[in-house]
Amino acid sequence: MADKIAVVTGANKGLGYAIVKGLCQKYDGIVYLTARDEYRGQQAIKTLNELGLKPVFHQLDVSDSNSVEKFADFIKSKHGGFDVLVNNAAILEWDAVYPTYEVAKRNIDVNYKSLLTIEKYLYPLLRDGARVVNISSACGHLSNIKNKRWIETLMDPDLTTEQINEFVNEYLESVKNKTFNKNDYADDGKHAEHRVSKIALTALTMVQQRKYENISINAVHPGHIKTDMAHGGGEVDADEAAKVVLYLILEASPKLKGIFMWNNKRLIDWYDPYNTEFSCTGLW
Repeated sequence: MADKIAVVTGANKGLGYAIVKGLCQKYDGIVYLTARDEYRGQQAIKTLNELGLKPVFHQLDVSDSNSVEKFADFIKSKHGGFDVLVNNAAILEWDAVYPTYEVAKRNIDVNYKSLLTIEKYLYPLLRDGARVVNISSACGHLSNIKNKRWIETLMDPDLTTEQINEFVNEYLESVKNKTFNKNDYADDGKHAEHRVSKIALTALTMVQQRKYENISINAVHPGHIKTDMAHGGGEVDADEAAKVVLYLILEASPKLKGIFMWNNKRLIDWYDPYNTEFSCTGLW
């Protein structure tokens, strides 16, 4: 019988590291800690080894299609497929409240468009019954946008990846052409690039679940975590935040598919654009 295989992206620190640690403690299989920077990834492996845990490192830059393809080839040749994927790799450049086009594009490329590359190369290797968890945030709830046309598009039960791409690209063009409208977003449009990337990620979760019925694909807001991405400090530590992700991987019913889960394991109605309880304002 083939070994069970779990893969976590962006896992050399913070939430990804905590998820790897939790999986090493509870998952009956091989856990891959992946990171863009090989040195930092190996250091994370060393620290986990000192705790008696044995994850395996592999370099993976999710924003580089060649890197993703290379990793997919490795998984296919060594294991034939895999069973768990946590899409955690993400960036947020806090100083750019109203970012330049370059900063906005960088955020979108890592936080959203990388998932399309991962789908292309890694999803064909997911075995029946596999579980995918996409790390979203409070910024990924639909209430973070106010533009009614976009809301109607994203709420369409037949939403396509192409339509999500149009939503993302229209935002990027508005930044590039200096036609960006703060009123199209919650919280006066602050960090709209992050809201757009995480909304797109969550929407893609729903679209992908319709396409891949033999696996479970869910999105989660893990909470306001104490990491270097949490401007001004977070509310929960990474180990605590990892619990909801580990729950979706190890304990949740396989029938739980295409959902948006809050950090307290509450199932949230993503298709509720006027419920501001779930939008992110100020620190998140």
